Amino acid sequence: MRNLQRTPEEWRRLLTKSGVRPSKAMGQNFLTETSIVERIVEVAGVHDGSLVIEVGPGMGILTRQLLMTGAEVIGVELDRELATLLRKDLADIAQFSLVEQDARYLNPPEITGGRPYQVVANLPYSVASVILRNLMECAQPPVSMTVMVQREVAERMAAEPGDMSLLGLATDLYAAAEIAFIVPKEVFLPPPKIESAVVHLELRHPLRGTQETRDRMFELATMAFQRKRKTLGNGLSMGLGVAKVDIDATLTAIGIDPMRRPQTLGVDDWLAIAEALP
Repeated sequence: MRNLQRTPEEWRRLLTKSGVRPSKAMGQNFLTETSIVERIVEVAGVHDGSLVIEVGPGMGILTRQLLMTGAEVIGVELDRELATLLRKDLADIAQFSLVEQDARYLNPPEITGGRPYQVVANLPYSVASVILRNLMECAQPPVSMTVMVQREVAERMAAEPGDMSLLGLATDLYAAAEIAFIVPKEVFLPPPKIESAVVHLELRHPLRGTQETRDRMFELATMAFQRKRKTLGNGLSMGLGVAKVDIDATLTAIGIDPMRRPQTLGVDDWLAIAEALP
């Protein structure tokens, strides 16, 4: 594949010439530094023959780097101006196709034909968590995801028990997450107010627990995290409307101290609680 990439100066000129203005409402910040997308593609392990869904391709800097590997890339873009620009800019690339859709409601099998795929994306900050949850829970999840998100979100995704959140719990249920590298603010137009990070996720198969147990786990964890300043026994007692003494007895019976805080528990702990409190 020929070199499709542009220099940072060329990306900045294209942004000015196209008249496209990054949308704050859509959480748009455009990358202009090719070394960053080179690292993202390397971390993702994309190669000739890979099928990649790229959410929010924007101006196409990551798209072009993916295409240079020989991969087939399906872009999912909601912004009509950017979709028009991408179709024109990459019209001669047979391995590229574009879907104009809100990625929060994406159904991957509809656009992949049921083939295994990876997700590689610079996600819009405002909806990153929703998009990730949708992809992890969909009927055909990706083999892996390599995504750029806010550093704070990345740290929550890769958290260990002691610093867990609902996002961290959901991430660890569906995938093994690792922060690959931190991305400085200066490589974006406009520069965001916060740092970003690239996270690599390898999706788990099979998942732990039954669907019923997993659903119950999230119900109970949500109750507890809504009251995360309280002990586990207190939070679940209030959320379920069950006497604390009964909740404490059940937790103790499965080896979980009711005085612990919800952020100290991992997925296996919560699955055990879900099975004990059906």
